[in-house]
Amino acid sequence: MYRPLGMTVSRHIMDLQRMHPEATGDLSGLLNELIVAAKTISAEVNMAGLADVLGMSGKTNIQGEEVQKLDEFADNTIKRRMARCGYLCVMTSEEEEDIIPVREGYEGKYTLAFDPLDGSSNIDVNVSIGTIFSIHRRKSDDGKSPFGRRNTDIEEEWHPAEGKPGSALDILQKGCYQVAAGYIIYGSSTMLVFTTGEGVHGFTLDPSVGEFYLSHPEIRIPQRSKYFSVNEGNYSYWNDNMRRYINYLKEQDKENGRPYSSRYIGSLVADFHRNLITGGIFLYPKDNKDPAKPSGKLRLLYEAAPLAYIVEQAGGRAITGDGREIMEIEPEELHQRVPLIIGSRYDIDEAEAFLDGRK
Repeated sequence: MYRPLGMTVSRHIMDLQRMHPEATGDLSGLLNELIVAAKTISAEVNMAGLADVLGMSGKTNIQGEEVQKLDEFADNTIKRRMARCGYLCVMTSEEEEDIIPVREGYEGKYTLAFDPLDGSSNIDVNVSIGTIFSIHRRKSDDGKSPFGRRNTDIEEEWHPAEGKPGSALDILQKGCYQVAAGYIIYGSSTMLVFTTGEGVHGFTLDPSVGEFYLSHPEIRIPQRSKYFSVNEGNYSYWNDNMRRYINYLKEQDKENGRPYSSRYIGSLVADFHRNLITGGIFLYPKDNKDPAKPSGKLRLLYEAAPLAYIVEQAGGRAITGDGREIMEIEPEELHQRVPLIIGSRYDIDEAEAFLDGRK
């Protein structure tokens, strides 16, 4: 499908809807509501340092982390905007302990999981941060999703329990059941990147008119890269296979394009975005640094699964490094943590061979 540069995101969403005559328009409406929330957050982020939005809020979230003022603002902005949009049955946020109900009478057929402001520890030093989101259809009354890897907004004869409140069971679905996922990165410009299963597209916000315009159509991650992103400060906490792999990347081997260059920002959405555009591999593996986090640091529902969907749609891969594909993990709890190794396909294949002992 031809997508001219400068196309607005709303026009792009409508064109996607027209590709499916049976579409109800609910997913389109949901995405447009999220985009309005993103514009509001972007405006506030751009005021950091001028308005009283820097520093700690004095609260602690479910992860045991101190909440930044902008974290709290972003979380509240999305919750308030989406609670009455009419397209959701339930939400969940990285900042909240339990599920977030929508307003009574506004229940719809989708769910939303979101990290309101990823990389918030970098807010005060003006490093790129972002909002990550994941959308599923609510499950049927028997608790089973009949859609599998279907990713289009098509109305089937099956009808979920619309008009009824959603539950945690509606949220706890595999990444392969997502119907849309994306992120908004607030950096030198504000950019929206998302997929509905029809490829990955990037839109840049023109603040003079308050509109996102298509700037990166049909994003494809390079199959092999020359960059790796990992916190090498955790080197002594990794297992032997992980250490061997990182050492391998730093060896001199001009024929095979090594050594790789290290690029690590410490803001997941920023590291992922750079690698998506230029190629790269991001690693946050298991380690033995914190006994309270034996399964890794990153959250499955709010970070790993949505980014895995995006990278797969762009031609990459996402794995845990212990034999699992991120998209196939069955969530067991809202704040479940997983290791994450994500990026260019050939680099992920090679990392997997090291981590499972084949290389």
